[in-house]
Amino acid sequence: MSAHGTDPEDVDATFAAIVADLRAEGVGEFADEEPLDLPAEPKPERKAPPADPQPEPETSWRTGGPGWEDTVLGDEPADDDEHYVPPEPPPLPRPGKGAFIVLLFFLIGLFLLIAPGLIGISASLGTPLGILSLATAIALLLLRVKQGPPDGADPSNGAQV
Repeated sequence: MSAHGTDPEDVDATFAAIVADLRAEGVGEFADEEPLDLPAEPKPERKAPPADPQPEPETSWRTGGPGWEDTVLGDEPADDDEHYVPPEPPPLPRPGKGAFIVLLFFLIGLFLLIAPGLIGISASLGTPLGILSLATAIALLLLRVKQGPPDGADPSNGAQV
């Protein structure tokens, strides 16, 4: 026999005894729930908090109330006059003559690799010429890359943003 006077093999009776002990201690009761009639010792009465005359509707993200919808889907709270408008970006620089030469070598190299027969060159001659033209375009492109500090910058100033 266990401490509650039930057979340990009778799981339902053991569980009921454990639940009765917990209920007697007040575990699992809510203020709006009627107390169960248990043979346990009497406990002091709890008074329910006074109900508000008009309970406010719950507006959490779980219930999807108007507060959540207004926040997520509503208009932007800031006035149109107050939000940031970025300035127009500067125009793109005009490409120089070197850029046109690089583009020309690149297009010629692609043409010689893809369709050398259109200009009467065999594939055995067009492939090496196309690869050479592409390599020249890449080399010229890499030579045009500026290295070092920008024009007019003081190299002893450290990092520049």
